[in-house]
Amino acid sequence: MLKTRLISMLLLIPITILMVFLLPIVSFSIVVSIICLISAWEWGKMHHFSDYAHRMWICAIFGLLCITMIIVLKKIYLYFNNWHIFWYIFGNISIVWWVLAFVLILSYPDSAIFWKKSNVLRFFFGILTILPFFWGILTLRQFHHINDSTIGAWCLLYIVILIWINDSSAYLIGKTLGRRKLLESVSPKKTWEGFIGGILISTGISWLFSKYMPITVINPSLIFIYSIIAIIASIIGDLTESMFKREAGIKDSGSLIPGHGGMLDRIDSLFAAVPIFVYLILLSLY
Repeated sequence: MLKTRLISMLLLIPITILMVFLLPIVSFSIVVSIICLISAWEWGKMHHFSDYAHRMWICAIFGLLCITMIIVLKKIYLYFNNWHIFWYIFGNISIVWWVLAFVLILSYPDSAIFWKKSNVLRFFFGILTILPFFWGILTLRQFHHINDSTIGAWCLLYIVILIWINDSSAYLIGKTLGRRKLLESVSPKKTWEGFIGGILISTGISWLFSKYMPITVINPSLIFIYSIIAIIASIIGDLTESMFKREAGIKDSGSLIPGHGGMLDRIDSLFAAVPIFVYLILLSLY
């Protein structure tokens, strides 16, 4: 299992690098839309929307929302001078959702009483989880695109790799040294040793990047601080999916990626980290 997981990760990293740096904006948006649609499908399956037609409707709604967001993003960039107001709205929505998710995690399983039997709430949770991630990915990819097309690509690649390093470090350290359970009611295999080890390693990577990063438009100290916040947010994202899977009685959201499970299992941490990281960057600049 560990060997398969590492092989998958070593394959995903170069694919991600090529996708971020080589794909034009339109093609990149299409690929990210497909990733979000797969996530939406797995979300419906995870929450026992067992009817095939129901999951198709979920994907159709998410697809329309993604297309609408792409069109709106383009129009706002071209015609609306105060475009950053929209990012404040998206960022604040995302922060409110992940704070609420953290409360749900800490109070689980009691908190499940309020949402486990409501299809509307579970679907709404999916929108709050996936769409801000979609917004954050596209926004970061186009960050300072007019002045330098590589700045946004570097920022996006950095935060994705950083969170993956945190996940993998926590997994490896927890598997080898883990003794004390982090939140057994939510995720029995996660440990405090893995949690702390992952944060320490990813913090070190973040410090190195902020010191030698090929980006001049953002203060390196701010990048470091925002990275720490994003790392903490990523853990909440990971635990949130673990909570939903625990309630659904499943181990993985799917079997798309060998050693990792489904798409949700691979990018659950990014769902929280990316929009919050983007929001903080935009907040500091505008």
